Amino acid sequence: MTVQRVKLADLTSPYIQQLKEQYAGKDVDVEIIISEAGSAAPDSLMNEDRFWEVISLLDWAKEGNDDAVIEPAVQYLVRLPESVILSFYDLLSEKLHLLDGRVFAEASASDDGDIASDLVLYGRCCVVANGREYFERVLNNPTEFPKDLYFEAILDIPERAWFRKTGASLDYFPKYNYETGFNPNGWGADTITL
Repeated sequence: MTVQRVKLADLTSPYIQQLKEQYAGKDVDVEIIISEAGSAAPDSLMNEDRFWEVISLLDWAKEGNDDAVIEPAVQYLVRLPESVILSFYDLLSEKLHLLDGRVFAEASASDDGDIASDLVLYGRCCVVANGREYFERVLNNPTEFPKDLYFEAILDIPERAWFRKTGASLDYFPKYNYETGFNPNGWGADTITL
């Protein structure tokens, strides 16, 4: 995927003709982003609202094909600066970390009471993947945590976006350790420390 940013003033007839010749026979999408005068460029920020906008891009019509479900979010992030991909990853890690606690793990436990740390993580991923409203509902009421619903693929979004943007593997530790058992506010004395 190639992303080009062009100022409106530079879209002259010769330039448009050059693009038509350069991309003849290829599918090309044009996106117009309008920013308010004096405001930060829209692609320079990854805040809470924008994070949830990215999550809302997950294409649940493709459920059953996790790669296809996350693809719109990956494509969106690829068009943004590298720093935004990293801050998306930081916010994702924060959400997963907030859901890392004994009460959530117990709510997700199988009927025999077993808690599988990987499945608890993938369940937390499912909570985030289902959007802000559901995330906040579960965060405030752990009994709403899903049982036997997982969406590990959300973890691939920042890595895939980074690879497509840079051609390199993502060698970055996000702000929060989101593995199960690492949130001291959720596990108390049972918190895992390294």
